[in-house]
Amino acid sequence: MSPPRMNRRDALLAALAVGASLSVSRSARAAGSGPLVTRTIPSSGQKLAVIGVGTNNFNVTDSEEVAARRSVLEQLPVLGGAIVDTAPLYGQAEAVIGEQVAALHNRDRLFLATKVMTSDARAGEASMEESMRRLKTRHIDLMQVHNLIGVETMIPVLQDWKKAGRIGYYGITTSNPAEHGRMMDYMRRFPMDFIQVDYSLANRGAAQEVLPLAAERGIAVIANSPFGGRRAAASVFGQVAGKPLPDWASAIQVTSWSQFFLKFAVSHPAVTCTVPGTTTLGHLQDNMAAAHGPLPDAAMRQRMEALWDSLKS
Repeated sequence: MSPPRMNRRDALLAALAVGASLSVSRSARAAGSGPLVTRTIPSSGQKLAVIGVGTNNFNVTDSEEVAARRSVLEQLPVLGGAIVDTAPLYGQAEAVIGEQVAALHNRDRLFLATKVMTSDARAGEASMEESMRRLKTRHIDLMQVHNLIGVETMIPVLQDWKKAGRIGYYGITTSNPAEHGRMMDYMRRFPMDFIQVDYSLANRGAAQEVLPLAAERGIAVIANSPFGGRRAAASVFGQVAGKPLPDWASAIQVTSWSQFFLKFAVSHPAVTCTVPGTTTLGHLQDNMAAAHGPLPDAAMRQRMEALWDSLKS
């Protein structure tokens, strides 16, 4: 998540943020009424909360920044979440997560997902071993072939690792709409538990074919870039800066734009969860509120799409 996006979001969430406090904000409590919304992983029946944490901005060394990430990792399971999505490509993110989770002693309450990105099987295994070392774990819940690089080479390796119990699930990822066709080809050719694909109110292309194919083949879906993604012309928060939420958003217990965007993403029937980049406790609390209360139905989703499209015009 680029600094401009974070700045816009910080401005929009100023009234909600509570710094390093461990108390849940008043807005998050109000929006978070009702049971936790979960979705089932088709290949196993395991349930996951629909909101998790993306860690592309966990590549930090400053003590205050590390402490902020620690608060996120500590409170995620307290608030009902589990999935923490990372990658070797995110610099020191895996190491930061591993150190903090070890100190917090809450590994068993988290669903750790990371990635491998190589077309060489031996290098891929070495990368996965290193991810385990950095994450300080002997079991990774989900291993993903990052950006579709090395899918044909790595899928057999991941199948072996799953049989050996070293990973729980495996899958493939992309955040590039131009790669959706290739992703679908792999989904048809190889068995897999998960895909991770770009999907948001501002980037709905995956809903045309990728998400229906995932539902057809019983593949869980992690929606990445729920706030627009790196390739979006502008952060979704920039588009709504200074604009009030529509009155009708109260019907789905939404009290912030971030909840509005997240509830849209996870309300698609094929989406299992989404992993917004989350670096502060205030953002986590606001995001996790979207995992409570009613999700938009088909009519509400159309209304949300129409509103977003009108804001762009």
